[in-house]
Amino acid sequence: MTVAFIVNSGSSSIKWELLDAESGAKLRGGIVERIGESGNSPDHDAAMQSILGELGDVHPSVIGHRVVHGGSVFTAATLVTDDVIAAIDELSALAPLHNPANLAGIRAALAAFPGVPNVAVFDTAFHQTLAPEAFTYAVDAATAHEHGIRRYGFHGTSYQFVSGVAARLLGRDDAKLIVFHLGNGASVAAINAGRSVETSMGMTPLEGLVMGTRSGDIDPGVLFHLGRAGATLEELDVLLNRRSGLLGLTGMRDMRDVAKAAASGDATAVLALEVYDHRLRHYLGAYLVLLGGADAIVFTAGAGENSPATRAATVRGLESFGIVLDEALNAAPSKDARFVSSADSPVAVLVVPTNEEFEIARQAAALVGLLPDS
Repeated sequence: MTVAFIVNSGSSSIKWELLDAESGAKLRGGIVERIGESGNSPDHDAAMQSILGELGDVHPSVIGHRVVHGGSVFTAATLVTDDVIAAIDELSALAPLHNPANLAGIRAALAAFPGVPNVAVFDTAFHQTLAPEAFTYAVDAATAHEHGIRRYGFHGTSYQFVSGVAARLLGRDDAKLIVFHLGNGASVAAINAGRSVETSMGMTPLEGLVMGTRSGDIDPGVLFHLGRAGATLEELDVLLNRRSGLLGLTGMRDMRDVAKAAASGDATAVLALEVYDHRLRHYLGAYLVLLGGADAIVFTAGAGENSPATRAATVRGLESFGIVLDEALNAAPSKDARFVSSADSPVAVLVVPTNEEFEIARQAAALVGLLPDS
């Protein structure tokens, strides 16, 4: 057994999981929250020490870290060295809320397990296959170059895992997939033969779909309008990242709560779902054109895996495009990867539960030569 210790370090928490990198079997896991608050772990080193207490005598063979932003520097899982730490630190300008926290987890793990290889797995790496016409924004080229302004994309670890499972379900490695990752943070990607062709998140995770608290796509002129009315940059940041999306429309950030309110006749919640679904269909249509058709539409993450209504609303009325949903299969509860399209649908509709921790473990173990076929 190749035991992998997976660390997802946030600004005030460390989520962790101990698993078998070969089978994906979860051995143990948990979360340390409210780091730095009174009465809790004072810092990430102390939080890691508390996690060690839960690990007991287990000594991992490899440690895998989720790192949100790898910019254009990191295109694959990378062994952590001093130079890699310095590069991740430099990229903090692109992800100031994420990369410093990821680094805190890396440093704490290095101190806790001297001699054990640490591997950074980047959310952005999967999307490094985007073509220049897909990642380039139409802004002044010199300004874009100076400040690293381009589309990077996120949720890459999830897309890599889910697209691999979908390819196996379909029995083909050259499949054209449109994958919806619909958690509190939501995005969609067009994937051709395992390579990202387009994705909805951009330089930051703010662009694209309606999310739990993020606006997704919005006219940049709105920001100028609010700025002229007196809003500060910090207030605009908070507005679009923390007070928008489903929360901004309804006061509720969780899709389950919004759906429940809509079912009870709450007109605000009904409109919010319509806005949410409209954006999903907008991107589905765009990506069907970009790919020249699709072999499968794939749903994953919170709402993608657990909301039959969301899946149905996304593909409803698209039979002329070869997308035919089986309502009974779509409504049936299951935790397995499965087809929810009709048997004669030219385009498959799939639900594939994501497993980012397993994907990180596989990439980390493979990089350091610990998997049988690595």
